[in-house]
Amino acid sequence: MKFTAAADSVHEEPIFLVDYDPAWPRLFEEERTALEAVLRRWLIGPIEHIGSTAVPGLTAKPVIDIMAPVRDLASSLRAREAIAPLDYVYFPYRPDVMHWFCKPSPARRTHHLHLVPLDSPLWSERLLFRDYLRGSPHAAAEYAGLKAALAEEHRHDREAYTDAKGDFVISILERVRRQADDAWPETTP
Repeated sequence: MKFTAAADSVHEEPIFLVDYDPAWPRLFEEERTALEAVLRRWLIGPIEHIGSTAVPGLTAKPVIDIMAPVRDLASSLRAREAIAPLDYVYFPYRPDVMHWFCKPSPARRTHHLHLVPLDSPLWSERLLFRDYLRGSPHAAAEYAGLKAALAEEHRHDREAYTDAKGDFVISILERVRRQADDAWPETTP
């Protein structure tokens, strides 16, 4: 079976944010179970729920973001074919750091799947960001406000919307790293 690659010129749905839906964790678990069955041979750790739908109470695009750990991109190329029966469409978005898919189509998305090397910075950064927002209602509220403004400004440009959130994400990651550095006591020889 051949995998389907999404075309670059696909008309995408506008960006709309919705209130947090308590069904999102269940939808993730259902999808995780299906993905584990077809990706088993490439997985080297647990599949993670990431993105705004993984943060209780946070407004989000109603798209379940999923990150699955693989050893490396080269050895997981055939996984692209394996998940096609689950209606995932491969899209060469950032192919140097992940295999990226959307479901059921690039125009109408309910799920995003990211196959990411487990030892990559992208893997750890996405989990750090998610976990920080889960533990900091203030940061989550600040992020929600930013996303609302950006969704209005970039309603028809998903790439611009995503890029515009970058500085906020970087600031959170820097904050997490500073906190980790501060937690380690200084040693003197």
